[in-house]
Amino acid sequence: MDNKKYIILEIIPTAVTPEKGEIVQLSALKLEGLLLKDRFDYRLKPNLIQNEDIKNMISYDKKDFKYVKNSNKILRDFKKWCQDYDLLIIDNLYTEKFLAELTNKKESIFSYLGMSFSEDIIEKIIKKYHLQPSNHIVDILYEALIYESNNK
Repeated sequence: MDNKKYIILEIIPTAVTPEKGEIVQLSALKLEGLLLKDRFDYRLKPNLIQNEDIKNMISYDKKDFKYVKNSNKILRDFKKWCQDYDLLIIDNLYTEKFLAELTNKKESIFSYLGMSFSEDIIEKIIKKYHLQPSNHIVDILYEALIYESNNK
């Protein structure tokens, strides 16, 4: 990861496919090696989210996000922001589907952590690396990458 340019990201959608739902939150960290260069934190405006459980799930740290009127705006801005950086993704059922139009190289972040995706992967990462819980999953993933890099 020394000089690699990449982005760690997390998407929270309303459904498993873009045809049935939309992105309500996209958070990402732009890194060069392990140096944090920039953050991307977008959310759909709360009044546009119909699912109360999802609305409650993303009700934290409201001031840290840019709010927009639709998922297309989130993806358009993200596509410009991420340039040609590789994407280290959470390889769940939906992330690749929502990022299908991006031509950036995509790979599982978990391969860098010696782990594979499971429903409780974030809890496993917190335990493995002795991290503090955080609402920002990308920050937990970033800390785990730093730990792995420092212990090679």
